[in-house]
Amino acid sequence: MTDDGPPTPQVEPVERSWLDIRVRQARNPPPPVFRAVVANLVVATVGAIILLAYDWLASRDPSLPDIGVALTAIYVVVVLVVGSLLTYLWVELPTGSGTEKRRSPWAGLLGFFAAVPIVYLVLVVAMQVIRPLLG
Repeated sequence: MTDDGPPTPQVEPVERSWLDIRVRQARNPPPPVFRAVVANLVVATVGAIILLAYDWLASRDPSLPDIGVALTAIYVVVVLVVGSLLTYLWVELPTGSGTEKRRSPWAGLLGFFAAVPIVYLVLVVAMQVIRPLLG
Protein backbone atom coordinates (compact mmCIF):
# COMPACT_ATOMS: atom_id res chain seq x y z
CA MET A 1 0.00 0.00 0.00
CA THR A 2 1.40 3.38 -0.96
CA ASP A 3 0.91 6.51 0.98
CA ASP A 4 -0.02 9.40 -1.34
CA GLY A 5 0.01 11.93 1.42
CA PRO A 6 -2.89 13.54 3.21
CA PRO A 7 -6.30 13.25 1.54
CA THR A 8 -7.33 16.26 -0.51
CA PRO A 9 -10.22 18.18 1.01
CA GLN A 10 -13.52 18.11 -0.86
CA VAL A 11 -14.31 21.52 -2.34
CA GLU A 12 -17.96 22.42 -2.51
CA PRO A 13 -19.05 23.85 -5.87
CA VAL A 14 -19.69 27.57 -5.90
CA GLU A 15 -23.35 28.48 -6.01
CA ARG A 16 -23.92 30.61 -9.12
CA SER A 17 -26.46 33.38 -9.24
CA TRP A 18 -29.33 33.37 -11.72
CA LEU A 19 -27.57 35.99 -13.83
CA ASP A 20 -24.30 34.03 -13.89
CA ILE A 21 -26.15 30.95 -15.10
CA ARG A 22 -27.93 32.88 -17.89
CA VAL A 23 -24.69 34.57 -19.02
CA ARG A 24 -22.97 31.19 -19.17
CA GLN A 25 -25.86 29.75 -21.19
CA ALA A 26 -25.76 32.70 -23.59
CA ARG A 27 -22.02 32.25 -24.14
CA ASN A 28 -22.31 28.51 -24.80
CA PRO A 29 -25.58 27.82 -26.64
CA PRO A 30 -26.24 24.31 -27.90
CA PRO A 31 -25.42 24.09 -31.64
CA PRO A 32 -28.97 23.19 -32.74
CA VAL A 33 -30.43 26.21 -30.93
CA PHE A 34 -27.71 28.50 -32.27
CA ARG A 35 -28.28 27.27 -35.83
CA ALA A 36 -32.06 27.69 -35.55
CA VAL A 37 -31.69 31.26 -34.29
CA VAL A 38 -29.12 32.19 -36.96
CA ALA A 39 -31.19 30.71 -39.81
CA ASN A 40 -34.33 32.53 -38.70
CA LEU A 41 -32.50 35.78 -38.00
CA VAL A 42 -31.01 35.84 -41.49
CA VAL A 43 -34.37 35.16 -43.16
CA ALA A 44 -36.16 37.71 -40.97
CA THR A 45 -33.53 40.39 -41.61
CA VAL A 46 -33.63 39.93 -45.38
CA GLY A 47 -37.43 40.05 -45.31
CA ALA A 48 -37.40 43.19 -43.15
CA ILE A 49 -35.04 44.90 -45.59
CA ILE A 50 -37.45 44.08 -48.43
CA LEU A 51 -40.41 45.39 -46.38
CA LEU A 52 -38.57 48.62 -45.56
CA ALA A 53 -37.51 49.09 -49.18
CA TYR A 54 -41.09 48.70 -50.43
CA ASP A 55 -42.38 51.03 -47.71
CA TRP A 56 -39.78 53.64 -48.61
CA LEU A 57 -40.58 53.33 -52.33
CA ALA A 58 -44.34 53.52 -51.66
CA SER A 59 -43.88 56.71 -49.66
CA ARG A 60 -41.95 58.29 -52.58
CA ASP A 61 -44.16 57.06 -55.44
CA PRO A 62 -47.93 57.46 -54.93
CA SER A 63 -48.70 55.19 -57.92
CA LEU A 64 -47.55 52.11 -55.98
CA PRO A 65 -50.44 50.33 -54.23
CA ASP A 66 -50.52 50.39 -50.44
CA ILE A 67 -50.15 46.68 -49.71
CA GLY A 68 -48.14 47.03 -46.51
CA VAL A 69 -50.47 44.85 -44.44
CA ALA A 70 -50.47 42.07 -47.04
CA LEU A 71 -46.70 42.24 -47.39
CA THR A 72 -46.30 42.06 -43.63
CA ALA A 73 -48.52 38.96 -43.46
CA ILE A 74 -46.56 37.36 -46.30
CA TYR A 75 -43.33 38.29 -44.53
CA VAL A 76 -44.41 36.55 -41.31
CA VAL A 77 -45.48 33.37 -43.14
CA VAL A 78 -42.31 33.26 -45.25
CA VAL A 79 -40.04 33.69 -42.21
CA LEU A 80 -41.88 30.97 -40.30
CA VAL A 81 -41.81 28.50 -43.20
CA VAL A 82 -38.34 29.21 -44.60
CA GLY A 83 -36.77 29.48 -41.16
CA SER A 84 -38.27 26.12 -40.18
CA LEU A 85 -37.11 24.54 -43.43
CA LEU A 86 -33.58 25.89 -43.11
CA THR A 87 -33.38 24.68 -39.53
CA TYR A 88 -34.66 21.25 -40.61
CA LEU A 89 -31.91 21.08 -43.24
CA TRP A 90 -29.16 22.48 -41.01
CA VAL A 91 -29.80 20.75 -37.68
CA GLU A 92 -29.11 17.02 -37.64
CA LEU A 93 -29.79 14.45 -34.97
CA PRO A 94 -26.77 13.07 -33.15
CA THR A 95 -25.64 9.85 -34.79
CA GLY A 96 -23.55 8.31 -32.05
CA SER A 97 -20.63 6.42 -33.49
CA GLY A 98 -21.98 6.20 -37.03
CA THR A 99 -21.38 8.59 -39.90
CA GLU A 100 -24.95 8.51 -41.19
CA LYS A 101 -26.68 11.90 -41.14
CA ARG A 102 -30.29 11.95 -39.98
CA ARG A 103 -32.94 14.61 -39.96
CA SER A 104 -36.03 14.90 -37.85
CA PRO A 105 -39.27 16.87 -38.02
CA TRP A 106 -38.35 18.04 -34.52
CA ALA A 107 -35.58 20.14 -36.06
CA GLY A 108 -38.17 21.90 -38.19
CA LEU A 109 -40.31 22.44 -35.13
CA LEU A 110 -37.31 23.89 -33.32
CA GLY A 111 -36.92 26.30 -36.24
CA PHE A 112 -40.58 27.26 -36.04
CA PHE A 113 -40.40 27.96 -32.31
CA ALA A 114 -37.25 30.01 -32.84
CA ALA A 115 -38.89 31.92 -35.71
CA VAL A 116 -41.92 33.15 -33.76
CA PRO A 117 -40.11 35.58 -31.40
CA ILE A 118 -37.47 36.46 -33.99
CA VAL A 119 -40.00 37.51 -36.62
CA TYR A 120 -41.80 39.64 -34.03
CA LEU A 121 -38.64 41.33 -32.74
CA VAL A 122 -37.21 42.02 -36.19
CA LEU A 123 -40.56 43.40 -37.35
CA VAL A 124 -40.79 45.71 -34.34
CA VAL A 125 -37.24 46.97 -34.80
CA ALA A 126 -37.73 47.45 -38.54
CA MET A 127 -41.09 49.21 -38.38
CA GLN A 128 -40.85 51.08 -35.09
CA VAL A 129 -37.16 52.04 -35.01
CA ILE A 130 -35.67 51.99 -38.51
CA ARG A 131 -38.75 53.09 -40.51
CA PRO A 132 -39.10 56.46 -38.71
CA LEU A 133 -35.39 57.09 -39.29
CA LEU A 134 -35.87 56.64 -43.04
CA GLY A 135 -38.56 59.31 -43.06
